[in-house]
Amino acid sequence: MIKKLYILLSRHIIIKSILIFIYRLRGKIPWKLGYNEYKWKNIENVLKKEPTLDYFRKKKLPMGFGVGIDERIVEYPWIFANLNNNNNNILDAGSVFNFLEILQLDSLKNKKITIFTYYPEIINFNNRRVSYVYGDLRLLPFKNENFEEIVCQSTIEHVGMDNSMYGYKTGNLNKKKNYEYLKVIEELYRVLKRGGTLLLTFPFGKFINYNFFQQFDSEMLDRIEEFLNCKGDLRISFVKYVKGGWNFCEKEECKNTISYNPHTGEGKGNDGAAHCRSVCFVKFFKK
Repeated sequence: MIKKLYILLSRHIIIKSILIFIYRLRGKIPWKLGYNEYKWKNIENVLKKEPTLDYFRKKKLPMGFGVGIDERIVEYPWIFANLNNNNNNILDAGSVFNFLEILQLDSLKNKKITIFTYYPEIINFNNRRVSYVYGDLRLLPFKNENFEEIVCQSTIEHVGMDNSMYGYKTGNLNKKKNYEYLKVIEELYRVLKRGGTLLLTFPFGKFINYNFFQQFDSEMLDRIEEFLNCKGDLRISFVKYVKGGWNFCEKEECKNTISYNPHTGEGKGNDGAAHCRSVCFVKFFKK
Protein backbone atom coordinates (compact mmCIF):
# COMPACT_ATOMS: atom_id res chain seq x y z
CA MET A 1 0.00 0.00 0.00
CA ILE A 2 2.84 2.43 0.87
CA LYS A 3 4.59 1.66 -2.43
CA LYS A 4 1.37 2.21 -4.40
CA LEU A 5 0.77 5.53 -2.59
CA TYR A 6 4.30 6.68 -3.41
CA ILE A 7 3.86 5.79 -7.09
CA LEU A 8 0.57 7.67 -7.27
CA LEU A 9 1.92 10.75 -5.46
CA SER A 10 5.10 10.83 -7.53
CA ARG A 11 2.98 11.15 -10.68
CA HIS A 12 1.72 14.54 -9.48
CA ILE A 13 3.59 17.15 -11.50
CA ILE A 14 4.42 19.38 -8.52
CA ILE A 15 5.71 16.50 -6.38
CA LYS A 16 7.62 15.13 -9.36
CA SER A 17 9.27 18.52 -9.90
CA ILE A 18 10.26 18.75 -6.23
CA LEU A 19 11.81 15.27 -6.30
CA ILE A 20 13.78 16.13 -9.45
CA PHE A 21 14.98 19.37 -7.84
CA ILE A 22 16.17 17.46 -4.75
CA TYR A 23 17.92 14.93 -6.97
CA ARG A 24 19.76 17.64 -8.88
CA LEU A 25 20.61 19.51 -5.67
CA ARG A 26 22.22 16.40 -4.17
CA GLY A 27 24.50 15.87 -7.14
CA LYS A 28 22.41 13.47 -9.28
CA ILE A 29 23.57 10.23 -7.70
CA PRO A 30 21.82 7.25 -9.36
CA TRP A 31 19.11 5.53 -7.30
CA LYS A 32 18.94 8.26 -4.67
CA LEU A 33 15.67 10.10 -3.95
CA GLY A 34 14.32 11.63 -7.15
CA TYR A 35 16.37 9.49 -9.54
CA ASN A 36 13.36 7.63 -10.93
CA GLU A 37 11.46 10.86 -11.61
CA TYR A 38 14.57 12.44 -13.19
CA LYS A 39 15.09 9.38 -15.38
CA TRP A 40 11.50 9.27 -16.59
CA LYS A 41 11.45 13.00 -17.29
CA ASN A 42 14.46 12.48 -19.57
CA ILE A 43 12.91 9.43 -21.23
CA GLU A 44 9.70 11.41 -21.90
CA ASN A 45 11.65 14.27 -23.44
CA VAL A 46 13.57 11.92 -25.73
CA LEU A 47 10.52 9.98 -26.91
CA LYS A 48 8.58 13.11 -27.78
CA LYS A 49 11.31 14.46 -30.07
CA GLU A 50 11.44 12.89 -33.51
CA PRO A 51 14.89 14.39 -34.28
CA THR A 52 16.27 12.58 -31.22
CA LEU A 53 14.78 9.27 -32.39
CA ASP A 54 16.56 9.86 -35.69
CA TYR A 55 19.87 9.68 -33.83
CA PHE A 56 18.98 6.08 -32.98
CA ARG A 57 18.08 5.28 -36.57
CA LYS A 58 21.42 6.71 -37.70
CA LYS A 59 23.25 5.03 -34.77
CA LYS A 60 25.02 8.20 -33.70
CA LEU A 61 24.04 9.87 -30.42
CA PRO A 62 24.92 13.43 -29.39
CA MET A 63 27.72 14.01 -26.89
CA GLY A 64 26.60 13.69 -23.28
CA PHE A 65 23.48 11.66 -24.06
CA GLY A 66 21.98 10.02 -20.95
CA VAL A 67 24.81 10.77 -18.53
CA GLY A 68 24.10 9.10 -15.16
CA ILE A 69 20.94 7.35 -16.40
CA ASP A 70 20.51 3.61 -16.72
CA GLU A 71 20.00 1.72 -19.98
CA ARG A 72 16.29 2.59 -20.23
CA ILE A 73 17.37 5.97 -21.65
CA VAL A 74 18.70 4.19 -24.76
CA GLU A 75 16.41 1.14 -24.89
CA TYR A 76 13.10 3.00 -25.09
CA PRO A 77 14.11 5.40 -27.87
CA TRP A 78 15.69 2.56 -29.85
CA ILE A 79 12.44 0.60 -29.54
CA PHE A 80 10.28 3.54 -30.62
CA ALA A 81 12.65 4.51 -33.42
CA ASN A 82 12.11 1.02 -34.85
CA LEU A 83 8.35 0.57 -34.36
CA ASN A 84 6.27 0.99 -37.50
CA ASN A 85 3.35 3.37 -37.90
CA ASN A 86 0.72 0.71 -38.58
CA ASN A 87 -2.21 -0.06 -36.27
CA ASN A 88 -0.69 -3.37 -35.34
CA ASN A 89 -1.38 -6.05 -32.80
CA ILE A 90 1.70 -5.64 -30.56
CA LEU A 91 2.99 -7.82 -27.73
CA ASP A 92 4.95 -6.28 -24.88
CA ALA A 93 6.79 -9.35 -23.59
CA GLY A 94 7.98 -8.22 -20.18
CA SER A 95 5.74 -5.25 -19.31
CA VAL A 96 7.97 -2.32 -20.28
CA PHE A 97 5.02 -0.38 -21.72
CA ASN A 98 3.11 -0.42 -18.42
CA PHE A 99 3.87 3.23 -17.63
CA LEU A 100 1.66 6.24 -18.32
CA GLU A 101 4.64 8.06 -19.85
CA ILE A 102 4.83 5.29 -22.46
CA LEU A 103 1.19 4.44 -23.10
CA GLN A 104 0.21 8.07 -23.74
CA LEU A 105 2.64 8.37 -26.67
CA ASP A 106 1.03 9.02 -30.05
CA SER A 107 2.92 6.13 -31.67
CA LEU A 108 1.01 3.64 -29.49
CA LYS A 109 -2.46 5.16 -29.40
CA ASN A 110 -3.81 3.14 -32.36
CA LYS A 111 -2.06 -0.13 -31.62
CA LYS A 112 -3.74 -3.06 -29.92
CA ILE A 113 -1.44 -3.66 -26.94
CA THR A 114 -1.09 -6.92 -25.03
CA ILE A 115 1.21 -6.85 -22.01
CA PHE A 116 2.51 -10.24 -20.93
CA THR A 117 4.32 -10.59 -17.61
CA TYR A 118 4.70 -13.15 -14.85
CA TYR A 119 2.66 -11.47 -12.12
CA PRO A 120 0.17 -8.56 -11.82
CA GLU A 121 1.81 -5.20 -11.10
CA ILE A 122 0.68 -2.48 -8.70
CA ILE A 123 -0.49 -0.13 -11.46
CA ASN A 124 -2.34 -1.11 -14.63
CA PHE A 125 -4.15 0.74 -17.41
CA ASN A 126 -7.24 -1.28 -18.25
CA ASN A 127 -9.00 2.05 -18.80
CA ARG A 128 -6.75 2.53 -21.84
CA ARG A 129 -7.88 -0.81 -23.25
CA VAL A 130 -4.55 -2.46 -22.60
CA SER A 131 -4.83 -6.25 -22.31
CA TYR A 132 -2.89 -8.00 -19.54
CA VAL A 133 -1.95 -11.68 -19.64
CA TYR A 134 0.12 -13.40 -16.95
CA GLY A 135 2.36 -16.40 -17.21
CA ASP A 136 5.77 -17.75 -18.18
CA LEU A 137 7.45 -16.34 -21.31
CA ARG A 138 8.78 -19.83 -22.03
CA LEU A 139 5.23 -21.04 -22.65
CA LEU A 140 3.11 -18.29 -24.20
CA PRO A 141 -0.67 -18.85 -24.29
CA PHE A 142 -1.06 -17.38 -27.78
CA LYS A 143 -1.68 -19.01 -31.14
CA ASN A 144 1.02 -19.18 -33.80
CA GLU A 145 1.69 -15.95 -35.73
CA ASN A 146 -0.56 -13.79 -33.57
CA PHE A 147 1.37 -10.49 -33.39
CA GLU A 148 2.73 -8.14 -36.06
CA GLU A 149 5.19 -6.61 -33.59
CA ILE A 150 6.84 -7.92 -30.42
CA VAL A 151 8.91 -5.91 -27.96
CA CYS A 152 11.04 -7.72 -25.39
CA GLN A 153 13.13 -5.12 -23.60
CA SER A 154 15.62 -6.13 -20.89
CA THR A 155 13.59 -9.19 -19.95
CA ILE A 156 15.21 -12.40 -21.19
CA GLU A 157 18.20 -11.90 -18.87
CA HIS A 158 15.84 -12.47 -15.89
CA VAL A 159 14.22 -15.67 -17.18
CA GLY A 160 14.96 -18.68 -14.99
CA MET A 161 16.99 -16.55 -12.58
CA ASP A 162 16.48 -15.74 -8.88
CA ASN A 163 13.46 -13.44 -9.15
CA SER A 164 12.54 -13.59 -5.46
CA MET A 165 13.27 -9.86 -5.11
CA TYR A 166 10.31 -9.24 -7.44
CA GLY A 167 8.07 -11.59 -5.48
CA TYR A 168 8.32 -14.38 -8.07
CA LYS A 169 9.47 -17.93 -7.60
CA THR A 170 13.19 -18.50 -7.25
CA GLY A 171 15.04 -19.89 -10.26
CA ASN A 172 18.72 -20.43 -10.95
CA LEU A 173 20.84 -20.01 -7.81
CA ASN A 174 24.25 -21.01 -9.16
CA LYS A 175 26.70 -18.79 -11.00
CA LYS A 176 26.68 -20.75 -14.26
CA LYS A 177 25.14 -19.62 -17.54
CA ASN A 178 21.43 -20.16 -17.82
CA TYR A 179 20.10 -20.91 -21.32
CA GLU A 180 16.40 -20.73 -20.49
CA TYR A 181 16.23 -17.50 -22.49
CA LEU A 182 16.44 -19.57 -25.69
CA LYS A 183 13.00 -21.03 -24.93
CA VAL A 184 11.68 -17.46 -24.83
CA ILE A 185 13.24 -16.65 -28.21
CA GLU A 186 11.60 -19.75 -29.69
CA GLU A 187 8.20 -18.74 -28.28
CA LEU A 188 8.48 -15.14 -29.45
CA TYR A 189 9.37 -16.40 -32.92
CA ARG A 190 6.38 -18.76 -32.88
CA VAL A 191 3.80 -16.07 -32.05
CA LEU A 192 5.31 -13.49 -34.44
CA LYS A 193 3.51 -13.18 -37.79
CA ARG A 194 5.35 -13.58 -41.06
CA GLY A 195 6.50 -10.11 -42.07
CA GLY A 196 6.43 -9.09 -38.43
CA THR A 197 9.16 -7.49 -36.34
CA LEU A 198 10.77 -8.56 -33.07
CA LEU A 199 12.68 -5.91 -31.10
CA LEU A 200 14.89 -7.40 -28.41
CA THR A 201 17.32 -5.82 -25.95
CA PHE A 202 19.49 -7.22 -23.16
CA PRO A 203 22.68 -6.37 -21.22
CA PHE A 204 25.81 -7.42 -23.08
CA GLY A 205 29.50 -7.66 -22.27
CA LYS A 206 31.47 -9.99 -20.02
CA PHE A 207 29.33 -12.86 -18.72
CA ILE A 208 28.39 -12.32 -15.08
CA ASN A 209 25.58 -13.95 -13.14
CA TYR A 210 24.11 -11.30 -10.85
CA ASN A 211 21.55 -13.76 -9.40
CA PHE A 212 18.47 -11.80 -10.48
CA PHE A 213 19.81 -11.34 -14.02
CA GLN A 214 22.71 -12.47 -16.15
CA GLN A 215 24.77 -10.33 -18.48
CA PHE A 216 25.05 -11.99 -21.89
CA ASP A 217 28.37 -12.52 -23.61
CA SER A 218 29.26 -13.26 -27.26
CA GLU A 219 28.62 -17.00 -26.90
CA MET A 220 25.11 -16.42 -25.54
CA LEU A 221 24.37 -13.93 -28.33
CA ASP A 222 25.68 -16.43 -30.88
CA ARG A 223 22.98 -18.89 -29.81
CA ILE A 224 20.28 -16.30 -30.53
CA GLU A 225 21.83 -15.58 -33.92
CA GLU A 226 22.03 -19.28 -34.77
CA PHE A 227 18.31 -19.69 -34.14
CA LEU A 228 17.09 -16.54 -35.93
CA ASN A 229 19.63 -16.10 -38.75
CA CYS A 230 18.08 -18.48 -41.27
CA LYS A 231 14.51 -17.48 -40.41
CA GLY A 232 14.53 -13.85 -41.45
CA ASP A 233 16.46 -10.59 -41.60
CA LEU A 234 18.57 -10.12 -38.45
CA ARG A 235 20.20 -6.81 -37.52
CA ILE A 236 22.32 -6.44 -34.39
CA SER A 237 23.82 -3.28 -32.88
CA PHE A 238 25.38 -2.25 -29.58
CA VAL A 239 25.49 0.76 -27.26
CA LYS A 240 27.99 1.47 -24.50
CA TYR A 241 28.04 3.78 -21.49
CA VAL A 242 31.15 5.77 -20.59
CA LYS A 243 31.61 8.78 -18.34
CA GLY A 244 30.54 11.06 -21.19
CA GLY A 245 27.23 9.24 -21.75
CA TRP A 246 25.78 6.61 -24.09
CA ASN A 247 26.62 5.98 -27.74
CA PHE A 248 26.62 3.25 -30.36
CA CYS A 249 29.72 1.11 -30.64
CA GLU A 250 31.13 -2.01 -32.23
CA LYS A 251 30.77 -5.41 -30.57
CA GLU A 252 34.47 -5.58 -29.72
CA GLU A 253 34.28 -2.32 -27.79
CA CYS A 254 31.81 -3.64 -25.24
CA LYS A 255 32.46 -7.37 -25.00
CA ASN A 256 34.38 -7.00 -21.70
CA THR A 257 32.16 -4.46 -19.95
CA ILE A 258 30.50 -5.22 -16.63
CA SER A 259 27.31 -3.92 -15.06
CA TYR A 260 26.82 -2.03 -11.82
CA ASN A 261 24.50 -3.90 -9.46
CA PRO A 262 22.84 -1.16 -7.35
CA HIS A 263 21.50 -3.78 -4.92
CA THR A 264 24.95 -5.03 -3.89
CA GLY A 265 27.31 -2.27 -5.07
CA GLU A 266 29.13 -4.77 -7.28
CA GLY A 267 30.69 -3.15 -10.35
CA LYS A 268 30.34 0.44 -9.17
CA GLY A 269 32.82 2.83 -10.77
CA ASN A 270 33.49 6.56 -11.04
CA ASP A 271 31.79 6.93 -14.42
CA GLY A 272 28.29 7.55 -13.03
CA ALA A 273 26.87 4.36 -14.56
CA ALA A 274 23.49 3.55 -13.01
CA HIS A 275 23.26 -0.11 -14.05
CA CYS A 276 24.34 -1.82 -17.29
CA ARG A 277 27.24 -0.34 -19.23
CA SER A 278 26.50 -1.95 -22.58
CA VAL A 279 23.38 -3.24 -24.28
CA CYS A 280 22.71 -5.36 -27.34
CA PHE A 281 19.87 -4.40 -29.71
CA VAL A 282 18.39 -7.13 -31.91
CA LYS A 283 15.94 -6.32 -34.70
CA PHE A 284 14.46 -9.31 -36.50
CA PHE A 285 12.09 -9.44 -39.51
CA LYS A 286 10.35 -12.79 -39.86
CA LYS A 287 10.22 -14.24 -43.39
